[in-house]
Amino acid sequence: MPFKGQSDYNHQGKGPRKGVLLTNLGTPDAPNRTALKRYLREFLSDPRVVEVPRLLWWLILNLIIVPIRSGASAKLYQEVWTDQGSPLMEISRRQASALQQRLDNQYGAGEVPVALGMRYGNPSISDAMQQLTEANVRELIVLPLYPQYCAATTGSTFDAVSAQLRQYRWVPSLHFNGGYHQHPAYIQAICQTISAHIDRHGVPERLILSYHGTPERYLKKGDPYYCFCQQTSRLVCEQLKLAEDCLLTTFQSRFGREPWLQPYTDHTLEALAKSGIRQVALLCPGFSSDCLETLEEIEMQNRELFIGAGGEQFHYIPCLNDAPEHISMMQTLVSPYLEQTSTEHSPAQVAAL
Repeated sequence: MPFKGQSDYNHQGKGPRKGVLLTNLGTPDAPNRTALKRYLREFLSDPRVVEVPRLLWWLILNLIIVPIRSGASAKLYQEVWTDQGSPLMEISRRQASALQQRLDNQYGAGEVPVALGMRYGNPSISDAMQQLTEANVRELIVLPLYPQYCAATTGSTFDAVSAQLRQYRWVPSLHFNGGYHQHPAYIQAICQTISAHIDRHGVPERLILSYHGTPERYLKKGDPYYCFCQQTSRLVCEQLKLAEDCLLTTFQSRFGREPWLQPYTDHTLEALAKSGIRQVALLCPGFSSDCLETLEEIEMQNRELFIGAGGEQFHYIPCLNDAPEHISMMQTLVSPYLEQTSTEHSPAQVAAL
């Protein structure tokens, strides 16, 4: 049996619990070619991420992309790697720890366990769910840290969770957060970090909200991600009371030759600099933690692009990371499920059946 302890109704003297599974994309185990091969193969093999016929894509991925990209990607990760590991992993652990502390204060120490699972790499979603199972969690609250729903991120996370649940003899109650792009606590947290930047540096000539891109055909096939990004930007603009031409929405991190969501972040920055804009500030609202795409692609590559094209001041505003307002938002998102009366049978009820 892959999931021990599921029949232990009163594990370590504890009754059935509610627990939180916090998830994010993931990261390689090390900034080297071997680890990147393993990570890229897992990530890019997901049919939610790359929607190409499987046999054709297997050949392209394993014979071309992984051998070529693993070395280049390893060098990029080396640029941002820390003594604690990748920034995404380090920050995600702090987020999980901070959320656990808040829930301990609210419900009692250990009463609502929090586990961290990554969609790709380690710790895996499978390992995190096993950890919660061993803590006798019978009501599972899943919070993928992707504000704007996308099939390639949130949808893929649901696939991974459901794949694990298919192996359970006793499936727990499940609450799955499908996104929070318009939630007041999220918008407030984004606006607070932008306002703090403006207090220090003034209103930029242009404020750019850069989201991770996806192929345009995903939008045409019905993925709502693009619309959700636009809604987030509109709400931020309205709450900050910015002029409409001050805030721009762009998309980054494209891959391959087909058209992706536009406007592209790098093209926009270059065009702004060449048009005479000298100061920009940029935030990535779709990323809950700083990672390779924000620290290396935006803070390094795109900064250099903007300055090289004639810009003078490029301010990168960090992601929400483990800021108190971000952890408060997470607590707000999971609290409604924790306040509900559980429908699970108690150990005594199970024994009486």
